[in-house]
Amino acid sequence: MKKDNPLKKPAAGQERRRKSGEAELLLDISKTIAAFETLDEILKSLVEITTRELKADRGTIFLNDSETGELYSRVAQGNFQREIRFLNNTGVAGHVFTSGVGVIVHNAYEDPFFNRSIDEQTGYITKTILCVPIRTIKGEIIGAAQALNKKKGLFTKADLKLMAAMTTQAAIALQSTQFVERMKQFRRKEMEFFNVVSEVTAEIDLGALLQKVMSEATRMLNAERATLFLNDEKTNELFSKIGLGLAATEIRLPNHLGIAGAVFTSRETVNIPYAYADLRFNPAFDKKTGFFTRSILCVPVINKNGKIIGVTQVLNKRSGPFTAEDESRLKAFTAQVSIALENAKLFDDVQNMKNYSESMLESMSNGVITLNEDGKIVTCNAAGLQILQLAPEAILKRKAADFFTGANGWIIEKIRHVEESGKPDVIMDAEAEFAGTRISVNLTLLPLVSTAKKKLGSMIIIDDITSEKRMKSTMSRYMDPGLADQILEGGDEILGGKSTMATVLFSDIRGFTTLTEELGAQGTVSLLNEYFTIMVDCIQKEGGMLDKFIGDAIMAAFGVPIPHEDDEDRAVRAAIGMIRALHVWNRQRSAEGKKPVGMGIGLNTDTIVSGNIGSPKRMDYTLIGDGVNLSSRLESLCKQYHASILISENTVRRLKGTYRIREVDRVQVKGKTESIGVCEVLDYHTEESYPNLMDVVNHFRDGLTLYRRREWDRAISRFNEALRLNPDENLCGMYIERCICFRDEPPGDDWDGGWIMKTK
Repeated sequence: MKKDNPLKKPAAGQERRRKSGEAELLLDISKTIAAFETLDEILKSLVEITTRELKADRGTIFLNDSETGELYSRVAQGNFQREIRFLNNTGVAGHVFTSGVGVIVHNAYEDPFFNRSIDEQTGYITKTILCVPIRTIKGEIIGAAQALNKKKGLFTKADLKLMAAMTTQAAIALQSTQFVERMKQFRRKEMEFFNVVSEVTAEIDLGALLQKVMSEATRMLNAERATLFLNDEKTNELFSKIGLGLAATEIRLPNHLGIAGAVFTSRETVNIPYAYADLRFNPAFDKKTGFFTRSILCVPVINKNGKIIGVTQVLNKRSGPFTAEDESRLKAFTAQVSIALENAKLFDDVQNMKNYSESMLESMSNGVITLNEDGKIVTCNAAGLQILQLAPEAILKRKAADFFTGANGWIIEKIRHVEESGKPDVIMDAEAEFAGTRISVNLTLLPLVSTAKKKLGSMIIIDDITSEKRMKSTMSRYMDPGLADQILEGGDEILGGKSTMATVLFSDIRGFTTLTEELGAQGTVSLLNEYFTIMVDCIQKEGGMLDKFIGDAIMAAFGVPIPHEDDEDRAVRAAIGMIRALHVWNRQRSAEGKKPVGMGIGLNTDTIVSGNIGSPKRMDYTLIGDGVNLSSRLESLCKQYHASILISENTVRRLKGTYRIREVDRVQVKGKTESIGVCEVLDYHTEESYPNLMDVVNHFRDGLTLYRRREWDRAISRFNEALRLNPDENLCGMYIERCICFRDEPPGDDWDGGWIMKTK
């Protein structure tokens, strides 16, 4: 009779006990997990069980997010849950998930799939790893389970098998609770979506609405930034408003450029997971702002009629690229708010039109009065109140028939005639009396009708044409209107002769004779009219007074007839503005195939005589004196010193602002016995027009000092260094020629470093 091997019985019994224990463990897992309702509770419990049974130091359950292609896990931190996410094909867990094969890693740092950066961030040292795919009964892989650092010995194949069995046992529960969680999350998002839409569509102010839409889009998609651009059909630009109230700023861009422009023109959504890998993305804005764009979702905003009215752009989803669900939610959101956007834009247009109309009326020098259909005075602008010499309450809401009485009774008759005929009427140079003062007026009366031809009332426009206004109109052609007001208030005292400190500006076109020969009479007049319009605007902008045109030259003054505390600065700013405006004009001329125009400007501050000078038949308010002559000489010197703006040391000493100025020489002009310092203003230059400007100025200043000390060779070296930095620095070339000349024929002992001008 054959006997059983006694050595096999204990092993067989041990195997049965192990299987029995494993079955109890798996049953226990099923019971334990079945008691939980949330995914967080199941994950926490499953990690505790697997870590305990495998005698590991740590454990993690990773589930796959099929929408983002990521594995995620949740870690408790106090009362909060932190979610960890990474691409589902990276790391040991990603390798196991994609391959479907569990692994045992005895030395983590030698494994090619192990990401040691996590250890470096946390300070934890991973030695051994056990990782298995989480499979359902049907074999579907829904995640990966990982255990780290077995407390005694190494992980075994039995551990691998046990962990696979435990996770498979929990897979159904994990999958079902994950599904329930997604449904709850979707439901919560939908409720939030309806609440957000309800709140946003209740807003009518365009700026506030744009802010709300951008804020909610950012929050709804868990992004870093969002911008809503609306299309401006008048300019073909996409615009948005950033900020609220007085701090609001508007940004605009052509509606066919960039990603926003591409979406607007194509009407197609763009979802870019990696911005810098897309050729349509322009990184210049990132460089300018310091913001780093990772991902972009941009959808068209289409109204109920199928017309595209703008685009919504969302940047940098915090948890990875934007998904198809994000696209659907953003499209639904913008579709819901499109009606509110159009209403707000319409309201904004109406409000802008209203503000524009009110501002226009308030800025008019003519008085404007409106009457309603009942003949009551509804509005009267500021100019009207000034002409009538009344406070608003003295005229508003009064019957026109009760207001225009006595000497002004003819006005109400004209109003009635216009209302009856429905045609406008103009009364020229009529007399009216307000507050006991008789004035000459031009009166225009207009009927007001709606688009439906319904009578709304009438409008009265009062143009005061008394002598004061006639004089102001004439003087405003020569100086800033505000300055003309001050002169009119001062009367004959200001226009009388007096000696005063002022800064005189002379400007002249270079090569004008050649230009006139090429252009002919009509072309020359056209050029001068355009040129003078630009230059006079620059002068009047700084409160200067245009004295006269002398051929192609301009003579202007700052400080007469009304002085300011900063007349010298005003003159310098005007000169800089004139050169800059000339550069802009020249670019336009070049684009039209026309020759550019050159110009020189001279400024000098001195005591001059100003006043009405002439004969009883012809008077002219002008300026005379040596200070005027010197500014003209400085303008001529611009040619010799290759400069656009030269100013005297008299002006430099009185400047209050800071400018880029260098001394170019000390000059004794013709007719003078003493030399004067001459400086060049360089503030109109850009890095493109004058590279290395301040370095060149410093080298030139050193060279000028050495030149005046008669150290010719050292001076030439400094001037050459400036020329190396800017080869177009002609002034340095001129001084090198002087140094060579003086080196061969040194000046006399009485030479003071200046230069004597032989001509004007």
